[in-house]
Amino acid sequence: MPRIQSRRRTRSRGKRTLAIGLAALALVGTALLLLRPDVTPLRAPTVANAVAVKLLVDGPYGARFAGELAASRQKYFSSRIELAAQPDPDFVQTIARQHAIGVTSGQKFLLATWRGVPVTAFAASFLDTSVAIFTLESSGLRRPVDLVGKRVGYRRASEGDVVFDAMMAQLGLPRSQITKVPDRDSFEALRAGEVDAIIAAIDEQPDPTSSAFVKLNVIKPQDYGIHVPGLVYFASNALVHEQPSMIADVLQGLIRGWQFTYADYARSVPVLAGAGPAALNPERLKFELQQQRPLVLPTGGRIGDYDESRWRTLRDILLFAKLGEEDVPLAQAVNYQFLRDVYRRSPDLAAPGAWSEEK
Repeated sequence: MPRIQSRRRTRSRGKRTLAIGLAALALVGTALLLLRPDVTPLRAPTVANAVAVKLLVDGPYGARFAGELAASRQKYFSSRIELAAQPDPDFVQTIARQHAIGVTSGQKFLLATWRGVPVTAFAASFLDTSVAIFTLESSGLRRPVDLVGKRVGYRRASEGDVVFDAMMAQLGLPRSQITKVPDRDSFEALRAGEVDAIIAAIDEQPDPTSSAFVKLNVIKPQDYGIHVPGLVYFASNALVHEQPSMIADVLQGLIRGWQFTYADYARSVPVLAGAGPAALNPERLKFELQQQRPLVLPTGGRIGDYDESRWRTLRDILLFAKLGEEDVPLAQAVNYQFLRDVYRRSPDLAAPGAWSEEK
């Protein structure tokens, strides 16, 4: 009996010794892990340490990118977004390569997708084209039919060139009887009488305070049934698929940026004028904002909210101009769900509010 009890006591002491040894080894192992310089604890990503995503605009800072500037300056983006002006002939390809977000013309975007650039549009800043045809008020040229037999300054293969041809074709007017003069699309050429009309963006016209100001007639393609997306927001397919919540956050911030821009010029113009690397002229900035307002805030429309019919029209006029072939269908290049989700989650974004009336 005593021998059996002795063996039991020995086994008990052995178990205790083994347990203590294992605990000591665990403590030593933990200490070694903590001392290793290449091992760090896992943490959930935060805004502070997340990699910033670029939001690039295809042109210099100015009124046409006021929503982006306002969103950045007023901190309407929850994610880390770096805004930069980066005009580039291959702008859409740059966005795809950098896994970024961009804003450029609907025409430039769609032609790039046809060439296979992996990008997706998710909203628009200009819901309609900013292209217009300008003539001197004294010329009496006020309608498209008045341009037959006249000289029109333009830039080859530009958005204006394509939209103008589509408008004239839709109206059944003989384009062969119009003399199109390349690289004479400036207001200086118009004033000098080098051409009878020019195709230019609505926000490029001289303002009343300018020494170059002259009274003009403006012919807008929208008044003759041509509606195509103007400036559109898009992102690389990789970013859309991997970080959809970031796209939604950026879209919400952009909508709020445009709301701020048009709520009260007395507040927004000083902010926008000092937003870029070079100060913008406040009076000129306000004039351009006023000219483009209907493109951003159409009557009865919502900021950013393009529709399928405008994309179809753009596709058709690009095919008509023989600028490309639709190798990628619109359904793969254009997304409508981000807009629907943002406005559903935040119905206040669609409310007219203070920005419904110009101030």
